[in-house]
Amino acid sequence: MTDTGGRVGAVTAAVARQVRELRAARGWSFEELAGRSGVSKAMLVQIESARTNPSVGTLCRVADAFGVNIARLVEPDEERTVRISSTAEAPVLWQGEHGGTGHLLSGLGEPDLVELWDWRLEPGEGHRSADHPRGTREVLHVLTGTVIVNVDGQDHAVRAGDTIEFHADREHGYRNDAAERARLMMVTVTPSGEWDRRTRSRRPRQ
Repeated sequence: MTDTGGRVGAVTAAVARQVRELRAARGWSFEELAGRSGVSKAMLVQIESARTNPSVGTLCRVADAFGVNIARLVEPDEERTVRISSTAEAPVLWQGEHGGTGHLLSGLGEPDLVELWDWRLEPGEGHRSADHPRGTREVLHVLTGTVIVNVDGQDHAVRAGDTIEFHADREHGYRNDAAERARLMMVTVTPSGEWDRRTRSRRPRQ
């Protein structure tokens, strides 16, 4: 997880606090959370101690295990009737080797889990994502450039102005093979409930 201007420290602290509180509320040991999420106990200890900046993939797995979205982990859980935020305030949870970014703009926790992302892929950059919990879907709208979306090993070229939707409970990824920057908006929708990667099963969130 990367960011600038001191924002990363605040996000790291928020993740540490939220993971610690969510785990304690369920009475789970580190071993139990590790089993459910597929994230090692050593990594979870570092996350709760705010000693590491976990990748977006790690955050996804931990959030899935708790049955919450990533937004719940990186920002305070506040009830607001209306909330307005700017891209500048959104945490950067992915950064490519050439300067591309993935901003988590917003997240809703009820009734299903919804996340809104702003992705910018520089030429040659790409991101691979492991399978999400069963029933997860993603919708991508390309604003500029062309994005190659790979789902289950098959490439799909999505050009500026085009929208693609697909089942994201299988391996998938996005890359920019062109010579110009690509920008896309992405919505991820995951059915609510705690996801256990050991049994590939879901139960209601506590």
